[in-house]
Amino acid sequence: NTYRLESHNKFQDYLVREKAQAILTNKLQQAKYDGVSSPSLCASVSEEILKAVKELDFDRYKYVVSVLIVEKAGQAINVASRWVWDVQRDTWVSAKCETETFIALALVMACYYE
Repeated sequence: NTYRLESHNKFQDYLVREKAQAILTNKLQQAKYDGVSSPSLCASVSEEILKAVKELDFDRYKYVVSVLIVEKAGQAINVASRWVWDVQRDTWVSAKCETETFIALALVMACYYE
């Protein structure tokens, strides 16, 4: 019987967290907050993170990458997500980059598929 449920190359949180953190830091460390250009910056950073995660070649996973950039204005923020989740196989990773003018948060969700 060749039917298997487990991945040969299982998702490794620490590798993805390191990649996402490095990309956020490299792309955003010198940037200033701009409400007009932030959506396109979020899109380009999330695409770069997605590409880096796919290069790690974890088999049997699909990814969702979300990047949020919020201006620092003395406020608090809560970010929440809801998913239909397989607790044994699905997982997520977050990375954060903070500058003088904004905070950037990247969420990488890895959903296992057969």
